[in-house]
Amino acid sequence: MKYRTRLLELLRTLSFERKRVILASGRESDFFIDCKQTALTAEGHALLGRLMYEALDQLGQVDAVAGVELGGCPLASAVSLTSYVRGTPMPALYVRKAQKDHGSRRMIEGDRSMRPGMRVAILEDVVTTGGSTLRCVEVLRSAGLQVAGVVAIVDRLEGGRDAIEAAGLKLISLVTRTDFIPS
Repeated sequence: MKYRTRLLELLRTLSFERKRVILASGRESDFFIDCKQTALTAEGHALLGRLMYEALDQLGQVDAVAGVELGGCPLASAVSLTSYVRGTPMPALYVRKAQKDHGSRRMIEGDRSMRPGMRVAILEDVVTTGGSTLRCVEVLRSAGLQVAGVVAIVDRLEGGRDAIEAAGLKLISLVTRTDFIPS
């Protein structure tokens, strides 16, 4: 519990702001949570690696972790490193929002670690509507992978959980909107 408490302190200090913003979903909001500001610190990286790795236990077998570009990529790396240190190495995959127009034209980086049917957990920084998560699900499934579920740092409690669960997936969040703005 002390690790979650410390993570929440970092998120409140480094990542949370009361201001008007347009979110990736296109919605307007009066607060913003930029989890990269926490995830890209050494302490935040270590805390997120530990807490998200431990949350994977709730999803059953997980063979790899996938981060949605850009916010999920450091999370996948942190969890992959934590898994290696703990003796259960899992590769990290980075899932692009759009196909590269040059080079390999990959949608998934780290694809040489993939094998058909492997179970992959999606790691997200913030879930709002679930749209980017569900696009990631489709990319992974079209590559022959099974999606074990989703672990997010923050659930904004704006419909994302319902959309993800309606797709038959479990969403685990480390914190929610109410940890920043009490109801």
